[in-house]
Amino acid sequence: MPLSAEQMLQMYRQMLTIRAFEGHIRELWKEDLITGTTHTYIGEEAIAVGACAALRPTDYITSTHRGHGHCIAKGGNLRKMMAELLGRYDGYCHGKGGSMHIADFEIGILGACGIVGGGMPISVGAGLSARLRGTDQVTVAFFGDGATNQGSWHEALNLASVWKIPTVFVCENNGYGITVPVSKSLNIDNIADRAVAYGIPGVVVDGMDPVAVYEATASAVERARRGEGPSLLECKTYRFQGHWIGDPATYRPKEEVERWYARDPIPTFEARLMEMGILTREGAEEMKAQAERDVQDAIDFAKASPEPPAESLFEGLYV
Repeated sequence: MPLSAEQMLQMYRQMLTIRAFEGHIRELWKEDLITGTTHTYIGEEAIAVGACAALRPTDYITSTHRGHGHCIAKGGNLRKMMAELLGRYDGYCHGKGGSMHIADFEIGILGACGIVGGGMPISVGAGLSARLRGTDQVTVAFFGDGATNQGSWHEALNLASVWKIPTVFVCENNGYGITVPVSKSLNIDNIADRAVAYGIPGVVVDGMDPVAVYEATASAVERARRGEGPSLLECKTYRFQGHWIGDPATYRPKEEVERWYARDPIPTFEARLMEMGILTREGAEEMKAQAERDVQDAIDFAKASPEPPAESLFEGLYV
């Protein structure tokens, strides 16, 4: 189904919000307000926004260690997200999950996962659940290029294919597994080509174009709803920062970085919307300012949130 003007504007708003959110994360980490590590989604915003635009509120997603963008695109609460990153009790997991373990079952976010490829079996389980319950819910599983060399990835695709599970596998191929370029870990040009081994569609998508991601995901989602099984989408993208927030990423060639920066999905999409007459310069500036206000509100909320009390240590445990 073609996107309406309002849908495209909403996608633009979400991309701006993700960029603003991640931009502030670095500063909070430098201030020691975020402990441990975190992985920003800057540069990859078009994938989460495009894919989630093709889903219903009742559909599911599984996420990764680089999952803030997925959460925001699926409708996550910025205040709860920020509080979780700052380890506060008002966060999604009451401050015990942190950056890599945000979940919100009420809106279909089955959780980010710090284990590479860890979300794959969960996504197939969610799809099987929908099948057994007789719903037409679909699960989108986000993962990076590095996950495609994990055994869990192959097992998940194989089982989903055999049982025709309604899961759409969305690979965010940003060119690097930590510091290792994809060319050093794969002997094929396209990860999507691996789909042939499981008898499912494999599609290469421009991961810097939210509309292209939406169209490919929407097609795969409808196929899954019809009971025809899973698809593998490979979205070619680039992370503008290092693997983790303290990584200077000096291992990447300057020319490569500049080439991808020139394809920044936000100004590119902004220019496209202006050419279509959907967005004005004034409208764009107001949306950027609103994104900053929303993120600052989340930061203020998180800073005012209490630390988890000692008695909460055993809350949420299964014994």
